[in-house]
Amino acid sequence: MDPHDPLPIEDAQVRSETPASPPGRGPVIDDGAAAPRRASARLMFSHPAHALSLGFGSGLSPVAPGTAGTLWAWLAYTVLSVWLTPLGWGLVLAVGTAVGVWACTRTAQALGTSDPSAVVWDEILAFWAILWLLAPASFNVQLAAFALFRFFDAVKPGPVAWADRLFKPTAGLPPGWRQGVGILLDDAVAALCTLLVLALWRLLVG
Repeated sequence: MDPHDPLPIEDAQVRSETPASPPGRGPVIDDGAAAPRRASARLMFSHPAHALSLGFGSGLSPVAPGTAGTLWAWLAYTVLSVWLTPLGWGLVLAVGTAVGVWACTRTAQALGTSDPSAVVWDEILAFWAILWLLAPASFNVQLAAFALFRFFDAVKPGPVAWADRLFKPTAGLPPGWRQGVGILLDDAVAALCTLLVLALWRLLVG
Protein backbone atom coordinates (compact mmCIF):
# COMPACT_ATOMS: atom_id res chain seq x y z
CA MET A 1 0.00 0.00 0.00
CA ASP A 2 1.25 3.48 -0.87
CA PRO A 3 2.10 5.29 2.40
CA HIS A 4 0.24 8.34 1.05
CA ASP A 5 -2.97 6.42 0.45
CA PRO A 6 -5.76 7.12 2.95
CA LEU A 7 -6.41 4.54 5.66
CA PRO A 8 -9.15 2.02 4.95
CA ILE A 9 -12.41 3.02 6.63
CA GLU A 10 -12.19 0.28 9.27
CA ASP A 11 -8.61 1.18 10.25
CA ALA A 12 -9.45 4.85 10.39
CA GLN A 13 -12.32 4.15 12.75
CA VAL A 14 -10.11 2.05 15.03
CA ARG A 15 -7.41 4.74 15.10
CA SER A 16 -9.96 7.46 15.86
CA GLU A 17 -11.67 5.48 18.64
CA THR A 18 -8.48 4.41 20.43
CA PRO A 19 -7.29 7.02 22.97
CA ALA A 20 -3.62 7.85 23.18
CA SER A 21 -1.69 6.67 26.23
CA PRO A 22 -0.30 9.33 28.58
CA PRO A 23 3.52 9.55 28.49
CA GLY A 24 5.16 6.96 30.73
CA ARG A 25 1.97 4.99 31.32
CA GLY A 26 0.41 1.84 29.95
CA PRO A 27 -2.62 1.74 27.69
CA VAL A 28 -5.43 4.06 28.69
CA ILE A 29 -8.29 2.29 30.39
CA ASP A 30 -11.45 4.36 30.41
CA ASP A 31 -13.46 2.42 32.96
CA GLY A 32 -16.96 1.96 31.69
CA ALA A 33 -16.14 3.16 28.15
CA ALA A 34 -13.60 0.63 26.89
CA ALA A 35 -14.67 -2.98 26.79
CA PRO A 36 -12.86 -4.88 29.59
CA ARG A 37 -11.30 -8.28 29.10
CA ARG A 38 -13.32 -11.29 30.13
CA ALA A 39 -12.05 -13.45 33.01
CA SER A 40 -11.19 -17.00 32.03
CA ALA A 41 -9.65 -20.17 33.36
CA ARG A 42 -6.56 -19.40 31.30
CA LEU A 43 -6.17 -16.05 33.06
CA MET A 44 -6.78 -17.66 36.45
CA PHE A 45 -4.01 -20.22 35.98
CA SER A 46 -1.58 -17.65 34.57
CA HIS A 47 -0.71 -16.08 37.94
CA PRO A 48 -1.32 -16.85 41.64
CA ALA A 49 -2.85 -13.38 42.12
CA HIS A 50 -5.56 -14.21 39.61
CA ALA A 51 -6.27 -17.60 41.16
CA LEU A 52 -6.78 -15.94 44.55
CA SER A 53 -8.83 -12.95 43.39
CA LEU A 54 -11.05 -15.12 41.19
CA GLY A 55 -11.89 -17.29 44.19
CA PHE A 56 -10.09 -20.36 42.83
CA GLY A 57 -12.60 -20.52 39.99
CA SER A 58 -15.81 -19.58 41.80
CA GLY A 59 -15.68 -16.10 40.30
CA LEU A 60 -15.81 -17.60 36.80
CA SER A 61 -19.44 -18.59 37.33
CA PRO A 62 -21.46 -17.24 34.36
CA VAL A 63 -24.36 -16.46 36.71
CA ALA A 64 -24.06 -14.38 39.91
CA PRO A 65 -20.30 -14.77 40.50
CA GLY A 66 -20.57 -12.84 43.79
CA THR A 67 -23.09 -15.35 45.10
CA ALA A 68 -20.94 -18.24 43.84
CA GLY A 69 -17.91 -16.79 45.62
CA THR A 70 -19.86 -16.37 48.85
CA LEU A 71 -21.10 -19.97 48.67
CA TRP A 72 -17.51 -21.10 48.11
CA ALA A 73 -16.48 -19.08 51.16
CA TRP A 74 -19.19 -20.75 53.27
CA LEU A 75 -18.11 -24.23 52.20
CA ALA A 76 -14.41 -23.45 52.69
CA TYR A 77 -15.07 -21.99 56.14
CA THR A 78 -16.95 -25.15 57.18
CA VAL A 79 -14.11 -27.39 56.00
CA LEU A 80 -11.19 -25.28 57.26
CA SER A 81 -12.76 -24.75 60.69
CA VAL A 82 -11.99 -28.40 61.42
CA TRP A 83 -8.32 -27.35 61.69
CA LEU A 84 -8.32 -23.60 62.27
CA THR A 85 -8.88 -22.08 65.71
CA PRO A 86 -10.51 -18.62 66.10
CA LEU A 87 -7.01 -17.16 66.39
CA GLY A 88 -6.01 -19.00 63.22
CA TRP A 89 -8.98 -17.50 61.39
CA GLY A 90 -7.96 -14.05 62.60
CA LEU A 91 -4.52 -14.55 61.06
CA VAL A 92 -6.04 -15.86 57.82
CA LEU A 93 -8.22 -12.76 57.56
CA ALA A 94 -5.34 -10.37 58.30
CA VAL A 95 -3.00 -11.98 55.76
CA GLY A 96 -5.84 -12.45 53.28
CA THR A 97 -6.66 -8.76 53.41
CA ALA A 98 -3.07 -7.65 52.83
CA VAL A 99 -2.49 -10.14 50.02
CA GLY A 100 -5.98 -9.49 48.66
CA VAL A 101 -5.27 -5.83 47.92
CA TRP A 102 -2.30 -6.89 45.80
CA ALA A 103 -4.13 -9.76 44.08
CA CYS A 104 -7.30 -7.80 43.33
CA THR A 105 -5.25 -4.91 41.95
CA ARG A 106 -3.33 -7.22 39.62
CA THR A 107 -6.49 -8.84 38.31
CA ALA A 108 -8.32 -5.53 37.89
CA GLN A 109 -5.37 -4.30 35.82
CA ALA A 110 -5.32 -7.48 33.75
CA LEU A 111 -9.06 -7.23 33.04
CA GLY A 112 -8.98 -3.50 32.42
CA THR A 113 -11.71 -2.46 34.86
CA SER A 114 -11.65 -1.14 38.42
CA ASP A 115 -14.03 -3.69 39.99
CA PRO A 116 -14.44 -6.84 37.87
CA SER A 117 -17.48 -8.93 38.75
CA ALA A 118 -15.33 -12.08 38.49
CA VAL A 119 -13.12 -10.89 41.37
CA VAL A 120 -14.74 -12.51 44.40
CA TRP A 121 -11.92 -12.57 46.94
CA ASP A 122 -13.65 -9.57 48.53
CA GLU A 123 -16.86 -11.57 49.06
CA ILE A 124 -14.87 -14.53 50.37
CA LEU A 125 -12.95 -12.49 52.94
CA ALA A 126 -16.02 -10.56 54.04
CA PHE A 127 -18.16 -13.66 54.55
CA TRP A 128 -15.34 -15.45 56.38
CA ALA A 129 -15.18 -12.45 58.72
CA ILE A 130 -18.95 -12.64 59.31
CA LEU A 131 -18.86 -16.36 60.12
CA TRP A 132 -15.77 -15.90 62.32
CA LEU A 133 -17.42 -13.17 64.38
CA LEU A 134 -20.73 -15.05 64.64
CA ALA A 135 -19.17 -18.36 65.71
CA PRO A 136 -20.52 -20.51 67.11
CA ALA A 137 -23.67 -20.06 65.05
CA SER A 138 -26.43 -22.42 63.96
CA PHE A 139 -27.09 -23.21 60.31
CA ASN A 140 -30.14 -20.93 60.32
CA VAL A 141 -28.11 -17.99 61.62
CA GLN A 142 -25.44 -18.63 58.99
CA LEU A 143 -28.13 -18.82 56.30
CA ALA A 144 -29.60 -15.51 57.46
CA ALA A 145 -26.11 -13.99 57.39
CA PHE A 146 -25.62 -15.28 53.85
CA ALA A 147 -28.92 -13.77 52.65
CA LEU A 148 -28.29 -10.43 54.37
CA PHE A 149 -24.73 -10.17 53.07
CA ARG A 150 -25.81 -10.91 49.51
CA PHE A 151 -28.51 -8.25 49.83
CA PHE A 152 -26.12 -5.57 51.08
CA ASP A 153 -23.42 -6.49 48.55
CA ALA A 154 -25.77 -6.57 45.55
CA VAL A 155 -28.13 -3.69 46.33
CA LYS A 156 -25.46 -1.51 48.00
CA PRO A 157 -27.69 0.69 50.13
CA GLY A 158 -26.37 3.78 51.93
CA PRO A 159 -22.89 3.23 53.40
CA VAL A 160 -22.12 0.31 51.06
CA ALA A 161 -22.69 2.53 48.01
CA TRP A 162 -20.50 5.23 49.59
CA ALA A 163 -17.68 2.73 50.13
CA ASP A 164 -18.11 1.42 46.58
CA ARG A 165 -17.64 4.93 45.12
CA LEU A 166 -14.81 5.99 47.40
CA PHE A 167 -11.89 4.54 45.42
CA LYS A 168 -13.15 4.71 41.85
CA PRO A 169 -10.27 5.49 39.43
CA THR A 170 -9.64 8.77 37.67
CA ALA A 171 -11.11 8.65 34.17
CA GLY A 172 -8.54 7.62 31.60
CA LEU A 173 -6.12 5.99 34.05
CA PRO A 174 -5.68 2.25 34.66
CA PRO A 175 -6.69 0.72 38.03
CA GLY A 176 -4.08 1.01 40.78
CA TRP A 177 -3.66 -0.08 44.39
CA ARG A 178 -6.42 2.32 45.50
CA GLN A 179 -8.88 0.33 43.43
CA GLY A 180 -7.56 -2.86 45.05
CA VAL A 181 -8.46 -1.34 48.42
CA GLY A 182 -11.82 -0.24 47.05
CA ILE A 183 -12.69 -3.73 45.85
CA LEU A 184 -12.34 -5.04 49.42
CA LEU A 185 -13.81 -2.01 51.19
CA ASP A 186 -17.44 -2.10 50.06
CA ASP A 187 -17.72 -5.80 50.95
CA ALA A 188 -16.24 -5.10 54.37
CA VAL A 189 -18.92 -2.45 54.89
CA ALA A 190 -21.58 -4.91 53.66
CA ALA A 191 -20.29 -7.40 56.24
CA LEU A 192 -20.53 -4.77 59.00
CA CYS A 193 -24.12 -3.98 57.96
CA THR A 194 -24.95 -7.70 58.04
CA LEU A 195 -23.53 -8.08 61.54
CA LEU A 196 -25.36 -4.96 62.72
CA VAL A 197 -28.73 -6.26 61.49
CA LEU A 198 -28.15 -9.64 63.13
CA ALA A 199 -27.08 -7.98 66.40
CA LEU A 200 -30.23 -5.82 66.40
CA TRP A 201 -32.35 -8.87 65.65
CA ARG A 202 -30.89 -10.75 68.61
CA LEU A 203 -31.37 -7.71 70.82
CA LEU A 204 -35.03 -7.30 69.86
CA VAL A 205 -36.04 -10.96 69.65
CA GLY A 206 -33.73 -12.35 72.32
